[in-house]
Amino acid sequence: MQLAQAVIRNPSTIAAELARLQDARANLVLAFGTGQHLRALAAHLPAAFPEARRAGCSTAGEVSAAGVTEDSCVVTAIRFEHTRLLQASTTLTSMDDSQAAGRRLATQLSPEGLRAILVFGQGVRINGSALLVGVGEVLGSQVPISGGLAGDGDTFQETWVLDDHGARNDSIVALGLYGERLIFRHASFGGWSPFGPARKVTRCADNVLHELDGEPALEVYKHYLGEYAKGLPASGLLFPFAMLGSDHRETGLIRSILGVDEREGSLTLAGEIDPNGYLKLMHASTDALVGGAEAAADAVQQTLRSDRNGLALLVSCVGRKLVMGGRVEEEIEAVGAVFGRQALLAGFYSYGEIGPHTPAGSCRLHNQTMTVTWIGES
Repeated sequence: MQLAQAVIRNPSTIAAELARLQDARANLVLAFGTGQHLRALAAHLPAAFPEARRAGCSTAGEVSAAGVTEDSCVVTAIRFEHTRLLQASTTLTSMDDSQAAGRRLATQLSPEGLRAILVFGQGVRINGSALLVGVGEVLGSQVPISGGLAGDGDTFQETWVLDDHGARNDSIVALGLYGERLIFRHASFGGWSPFGPARKVTRCADNVLHELDGEPALEVYKHYLGEYAKGLPASGLLFPFAMLGSDHRETGLIRSILGVDEREGSLTLAGEIDPNGYLKLMHASTDALVGGAEAAADAVQQTLRSDRNGLALLVSCVGRKLVMGGRVEEEIEAVGAVFGRQALLAGFYSYGEIGPHTPAGSCRLHNQTMTVTWIGES
């Protein structure tokens, strides 16, 4: 397996930077950057890498071996020696189309020999949980899935997804990885702490929360946010919900706010809501979030042999980035310190992270986590 990477800050240098990566003879190119950079890059990739699969998305910040950047594009060229790749893509017509979109993606991927899937989806008008349910309906829950939902800074306006056909603002791409020699390890950890009382979900529809304890969800949420309520929906990234079961036990899943409806008094979350469960607000400190990122890397690294080298795909939430501010580099540095020379880092800050709920569990949509996926070959 060969790896090469470039951080492109000026679109006028795209051609030169891609030429520098061509020695890797890539059969997969991953790209994460601003919508402007991604669209510019898409025009150059077919000529630069005609034999490679191409995938990626827009971001709320880019991750590379050099750390965290903004207003850039991180391009990673990957040469698999023993792994076969298939790409699937589909147009997402609306949020209600998410589950069906997952089924459409899955039917394009042959189940024979399928070892893992990478998914990158548009991040604003999507129910990420329903998307994964759709994939599972076709392929089952045994195939590990990693990836994330595209970002758009903290504006939540328009996101972009890259596939073999270019960059679009209404699509989802999936990469199927095939072959017995593929090594695919992943883990997700948060670092957030709950506060305040648990509130009963009394009315919801899929990922739209209408009522908590019989009161309009938006009214309850604004009460807890105080002055921060003026900045919704972006300020909601600082105060996500912990999901609790009907028995008040934590499920380990966190949900961020994607949007608010002032007229309906509702909140749109990034993934599904348990209609019989409870929700509890959360907050975090930078030290706790860095510790969570380090824990995710540790969980993966402990499963690897010391002579294995590969790609560490890091998908972290934009909410974590907003909390950490100028110290955001620290969570990437913590992951890098765990892997050392065993991994080239690449990834992005997202509107939703895809990974396992537990190391041996099925893959779910997460919010506010650092999700680490290590990809290599034996």
